Amino acid sequence: MRKNNLLKSLRLILSFFSIYTTLAQTPNRPEIDLDAFIIDLFPQQKEDLNYEAIYETLFQLYRNPLNLNTAKREDLESLFILSQAQINHFLKYREQFGNLLTLYELQAIPEFDLLTIQRLLPFVTVIDEGINVGGQPLWKRILNEKENHYLILRIDRVLEQRRGFLPVPEGATPQRYLGTPERLYARYRVSHINDFSLGFTLEKDSGEQLVWDPSTNRYGFDFLSYHAFFQNKGKFKAIALGDYQLQIGQGLLMSAGFVMGKGSETVTTMKRPHLGIRPYTSVLESVFLRGAAATYQIGRFDITGFASRIRRDGNILTTDIDTLAGFVENFVATIQSTGFRRTQSEINAKGNILENTLGTNIAYSSKDKNLQLGTTFVYTQYSVPLRRIERNYNQYEFNGSENYNIGIHFNRNWQNFNFFGEAAQSKSRGRGAVLGTIVSLAPNVEMAMHLRSYDRNFHTFFGSPISEGSRPINERGIYWGIKIAPFKKVQFNAYYDKFSFPWLRFGVDAVNSQGSEYLARITYQFSKKISVFAQIREQIREQNQKNNTTNLNFVRPATRRNYMFDVNYRSEKIFSMHSRVQYSTFYQTLGVTHGFVVVQDLGLDYKKWHFDMRFASFDTDDFDNRQYVTERDVLFSFSIPAYSGRGLRTYFMLRYQFTHKLDLWLRYARFDFPNQTSIGSGLEQIQGSTRSDIKVQMRIKF
Repeated sequence: MRKNNLLKSLRLILSFFSIYTTLAQTPNRPEIDLDAFIIDLFPQQKEDLNYEAIYETLFQLYRNPLNLNTAKREDLESLFILSQAQINHFLKYREQFGNLLTLYELQAIPEFDLLTIQRLLPFVTVIDEGINVGGQPLWKRILNEKENHYLILRIDRVLEQRRGFLPVPEGATPQRYLGTPERLYARYRVSHINDFSLGFTLEKDSGEQLVWDPSTNRYGFDFLSYHAFFQNKGKFKAIALGDYQLQIGQGLLMSAGFVMGKGSETVTTMKRPHLGIRPYTSVLESVFLRGAAATYQIGRFDITGFASRIRRDGNILTTDIDTLAGFVENFVATIQSTGFRRTQSEINAKGNILENTLGTNIAYSSKDKNLQLGTTFVYTQYSVPLRRIERNYNQYEFNGSENYNIGIHFNRNWQNFNFFGEAAQSKSRGRGAVLGTIVSLAPNVEMAMHLRSYDRNFHTFFGSPISEGSRPINERGIYWGIKIAPFKKVQFNAYYDKFSFPWLRFGVDAVNSQGSEYLARITYQFSKKISVFAQIREQIREQNQKNNTTNLNFVRPATRRNYMFDVNYRSEKIFSMHSRVQYSTFYQTLGVTHGFVVVQDLGLDYKKWHFDMRFASFDTDDFDNRQYVTERDVLFSFSIPAYSGRGLRTYFMLRYQFTHKLDLWLRYARFDFPNQTSIGSGLEQIQGSTRSDIKVQMRIKF
């Protein structure tokens, strides 16, 4: 023990002097721009990703940093910053030398380079701020919480008039939005990481009414989410009441919002951290459970039980079972997930389906935490059976009123290898499975392999594992990713994914259709202030021939390529500049179409003022070449609009910090389409060539 303490002291002294000149001038936990951090970490944006959940998790970590002296492997993995080798070295260092005395000590850990430490610092600490300091009761800790206790109020609207808000022409009976154009949002939360979280979220979408009408399941705001979440209460590791999600295994059966798929982070995102129960705070209205859940620890076993009872949206239809006897059956053709209740038909669909879910997970961890095993059971029952309109491609989709899944998952760490996987079977006897490994081949080389197989009749309602489609069904795939840092300032990321679809799909009238995808990105970090990357991504997927005029659909490969060049400059305090060029092509037999966008962002910080602006010019030939670029938005809001057609995009956002407890945001954004006389379609159509919106948000900290 004395020898270990001496070695630790020597390493700490050496590490302190080696990084003093670079870190000593900054606080242990520097301020961070979470928008910029997410864009840098995941620059390959996707329009269907729940960035709000990612933002929420990172914000919570920033406000209540992770204590490195108590952090578990899954806590470190969920940051998506450290490699498996770095996590292994950190845990080994902590086991050998004991708790860290200062964040400067990170430099003494093998494979912890300065860039990694700088990215890690905003989210970690080595000082136990104490979730139970002084033995205070829970209610006192809640009342005394200062860092993360706030109320957010937001209002936004499209300034131009959309067709859904126009008067109905005389003699016509088209649908119209029944509510006002404003979107209203309110959010209250008080929380402390690894201790408690209490809060609620209210939202009224544009076009919805503020009305109290129990007959249509509407109670003021159209959407209400609430939760009470507690951790580390004796043998109870977690207790959730109200709205929650579960992140179990590799997300095959239960997946929370903080997950990433294929992207420019080509290695660490292939594995899903086993986080268990998570409070739900987003406004996505179809991806959470409502009820109660708890995790209880017995020795090396964590036993989780959960129950949910929630209403889902769907239009009730009727079919005759026995015409002579007059028997009929109610059913729904689809469960709606948009969360919109603006028109009478949307209101009629609200809350018609009662969904009951029960489940359990039993997880075992070895003494050295290098082996985890678990089994999961989930049962779901609907009050109204689901009966899809029959199509060739959906013959094996779920139909009926109940489903159950049973699955197993594992995680094994061995030297620089991490093996993980999950397999499950649904009531239909369809099976799904994922299997992967992440390995550190050298201090500067990391690789990931991932296999997936989802039967055409595999049904899981809450799972979101790695997949090419939006759900894990009817798919086979193998993924290979690598990350190399050949020089101190250079990093190379790449992946290749080969996949197939055993049965027909929407828009693909052939079995065993094939596809592949690759991405390559090289990043050069000139300095702490300036970074540049170039990226290419290609996807080839077989699909029905576009603009086919014959009675038969011919399946042809469609190739989409995306090119990206990005320059980011950020000074210490005042000025930031971000430039990006994106270009794409789409090819399928009949010819090549193109699309591009050029983006210029500027940011200014001066005392209590923060200003962001963007100017972008884009030109896309068709829907297949639409461009997506993340935009800066107000706190807890992410904007990833589709840049489609030919036009300009601008936005201006101002934030003013009145006091330490009061912030105000004002954002104005606008599309200009000089060659168009109308924008959008249906009830969202605008007559004219511009679409603009304004957003105002206030945060009050208590």
